Amino acid sequence: MEYNFRQIEKKWQEYWMKNKTFRAETDASKPKYYVLDMFPYPSGAGLHVGHPLGYIASDIYSRYKRLKGFNVLHPMGYDAFGLPAEQYAIQTGTHPSITTEKNIQRYREQMDKIGFSYDWDREVKTCDPGYYKWTQWTFIQLFNHWYNLETNKAAPITELISDFESDGNAQVRAAMTADWHKGIQTKYPFLVENWDGKFTAAQWKSFKEDLQRDILMNYRLAYQSDAMVNWCPDLGTVLANDEVKEGFSVRGGHPVERKLMRQWFLRITAYAQRLLDGLDLIDFPESIKEIQKNWIGRSEGAEIAFPIEDTPYSLDIFTTRPDTIFGATFMVIAPEHELAETIASPGQAEAVRNYLHWAKNRSERERMSEVKKITGEFTGAYCLNPLNGKKIPIWVADYVLAGYGTGAIMAVPAHDSRDYDFAKHFNLPITEVVSGGDISESSYDAKDGILINSEFINGMKVKEAISAVISKVEELKIGKGTVNFRLRDAIFSRQRYWGEPFPVYYKDGIAYVLDESELPLVLPEVDKYLPTETGEPPLARAKNWKTKEGYPYETSTMPGFAGSSGYYLRYLDPQNEHEYFSKEANQYWQDVDLYLGGAEHATGHLVYSRFWNKFLWDIGLVCKDEPYKRLINQGMIQGRSNLVYRIKNTSTFVSYNLKKDYEITEMHVDVNMVENDVLDLDAFKTWRPDLADAEFILEDGNYICGWEVEKMSKSLHNVINPDDLITHYGADTLRLYEMFLGPLEQSKPWDTNGIEGVFRFIRKFWRLYHDRENEFSVTNEEPTKEELKILHRTIKKTGDDIERFSFNTAVSNFMICVNELSELKCNKRVILEPLVILIAPYAPHMAEELWENLGHSETITYSSFPIFREEYIVEDTFHYPVSFNGKMRFQLELSLNLTVPEIEEDVLKAPETEKWLQGKAAKKIIVVPKKIINIVV
Repeated sequence: MEYNFRQIEKKWQEYWMKNKTFRAETDASKPKYYVLDMFPYPSGAGLHVGHPLGYIASDIYSRYKRLKGFNVLHPMGYDAFGLPAEQYAIQTGTHPSITTEKNIQRYREQMDKIGFSYDWDREVKTCDPGYYKWTQWTFIQLFNHWYNLETNKAAPITELISDFESDGNAQVRAAMTADWHKGIQTKYPFLVENWDGKFTAAQWKSFKEDLQRDILMNYRLAYQSDAMVNWCPDLGTVLANDEVKEGFSVRGGHPVERKLMRQWFLRITAYAQRLLDGLDLIDFPESIKEIQKNWIGRSEGAEIAFPIEDTPYSLDIFTTRPDTIFGATFMVIAPEHELAETIASPGQAEAVRNYLHWAKNRSERERMSEVKKITGEFTGAYCLNPLNGKKIPIWVADYVLAGYGTGAIMAVPAHDSRDYDFAKHFNLPITEVVSGGDISESSYDAKDGILINSEFINGMKVKEAISAVISKVEELKIGKGTVNFRLRDAIFSRQRYWGEPFPVYYKDGIAYVLDESELPLVLPEVDKYLPTETGEPPLARAKNWKTKEGYPYETSTMPGFAGSSGYYLRYLDPQNEHEYFSKEANQYWQDVDLYLGGAEHATGHLVYSRFWNKFLWDIGLVCKDEPYKRLINQGMIQGRSNLVYRIKNTSTFVSYNLKKDYEITEMHVDVNMVENDVLDLDAFKTWRPDLADAEFILEDGNYICGWEVEKMSKSLHNVINPDDLITHYGADTLRLYEMFLGPLEQSKPWDTNGIEGVFRFIRKFWRLYHDRENEFSVTNEEPTKEELKILHRTIKKTGDDIERFSFNTAVSNFMICVNELSELKCNKRVILEPLVILIAPYAPHMAEELWENLGHSETITYSSFPIFREEYIVEDTFHYPVSFNGKMRFQLELSLNLTVPEIEEDVLKAPETEKWLQGKAAKKIIVVPKKIINIVV
């Protein structure tokens, strides 16, 4: 029979669904293997050919591990809360759940067509109340825990309260909000002036509940605080730094401003060192580890207080180079620093205010990346070097970030490149204090050299000087040695509708969490998906959005990463209504063995989910401290865009090779109207109304398009729909071609023309099992040594390549194998039955059909991967090139066990030798074993 992929693929997809072929259940008799894909956000556009790349790779590996005897958990779900659905709801009035569910159905149809081996009984959707109940539950646990620095783990807040009741907080070592007592003192003016936040047990007991809870809020792992955020009025929500570019939202291009707002946070900084240490225990790409290390940003140094002249204030700075303190020629504070306006002199006050207004709407990302854009303003104030009393001017500049360290720095231009550029720009003094560089040319940043111009540390090496300065400031009680992290606590609230509701209500303005028995708190209906007229989040529009006692609920919702931070755990036990997951399920499946997804999540999801897991480990819920054993980042499949060229101010388009003669504007065109870079003119003219009257200047009767390799996106009209390819070539061809494109972890351009070669291969594979009349024909004949060698070479190469995730070379090897077996006209069961198992992870539909034709009544999914036998690939013969007077004439296969005289004897007996000797005698025979034979005539 002909290879009818449409019929075959439909048949086996229905079989898998009906028989729940890929359902994973706890089975202690088998080793487990948990394969996880980063679940998708279901956008309205559906999947394009770039999206399934990682899914196909993980599916191949999952199917392979099943063949190797593993009990494989391979689930799929949807990261279903998101801003696009909400924006569509705002524009159309359609509830986001309707849009999202429609998109999910589209994604599911597409994934089913590709033949993925997911256990769909474990499907999760983050917008399902049955799912986000456990996101809310985890938030409650975070709210009810603090981080104990003595034990280096989370502990119940009740234990902290007990400590306060018995001993106050003087001896408590906890992760807490910096300078929290200042905000408390502002709110409760009856506290003593200059209160440092310390209290006794008696004082704690004397505090009223509102004060106690405000204090506790600064210790909780989920807490509220005021923060500068990226506020987008048009979207009505706070945006993350990576959602803002040049003062506008990435989505929609709406203006974004920096604004101080009350927000929920997760105290992820408490876990900074553990997140860093954990990187040594997991198999992540080195590039991802490096990104996370930089994001966490551990640095050792000193905190030092610089008193501000003629004020009661001081600038507290963190520096990794306390040895350079005598080279500090100016101080810089961030525009958000609390003292920025307070310390400005009368003469500088207006200039400082204007600068702060300008700087407040620049995102941290812009400020960090735009190193050549130097801005700042002198405050008119001075502070004193605490070690020698020297006056130092204080500047405000946006290259200092409020979120890192203390939001203030001592600027040492001789030994820091950004300080150097700033000093040069504003003509500020530069004092060398570490020898070894040429500060007339640039700063000398190396931690190598001898201290100069530095009073009591002169003559010391840098390392020695650092220790000496730290000892000195600790002795004078003006500072201390410390460790600092760049990592900031995660903002955990958004002022939008389509997200998880917080299980929080307010009583007299104080936040309380719901009892766990009241979960889930379901997202309410609203009349509009916009903020209220008074600027409150959309949930404030909901009727009766309050507890049964009448207390109002929180109106912000959780951010996009809330639902994705623990989804891998819910897959373990998704139908469990009483627990996040059972202990038994967690003990069996434990952690994710293989995680596939994009590198773009390095500093978001991959940090947040590791934090989430470590917290759950602290409270005894999970059995592993890290969620993922191994991570692989698939590369991006790039689009191959096509371009047309409009002659300016006309509706005429000139072909690619003629455009040099005209002044043109290039325009992206839908690649589906182009074949081999030749434009379908009729399709182009009906593509858009404004192109109906288009005219063309052709070359050789065709319009040739230009092309570019770019990101695949709708805006560039270079999206290829996998559904169309499956219709024309089948899912197995698509799967093989995506793997054949190149190494999994590298980016590569898509070229639809190349898929034809893979389609020919798959039909050639099919023909191995069929005769000239397309009838199934496999014999029970004994295989030859050559056939066994081809098979076992393929077994070894396929297994090795899958283990190395070198799927492209495995596909190439299949092609070589099929060519060789075709030449041998091999149709023997002993060879072809193992071969169909080998290709099953790659082309599962075809493999299932052939497996059934071979007489098997059960799915190929749980058969056994063929065993490699090395003796079959050991070479015992050699194909000698036989030359006459140095010219190679033929090849002769001889045993490797022959001696040189025996080789000479056999070559003279060969009929080809007689032909080339032409009756002459051989003067000499030169034999180089395992290389050549040369006959001199």
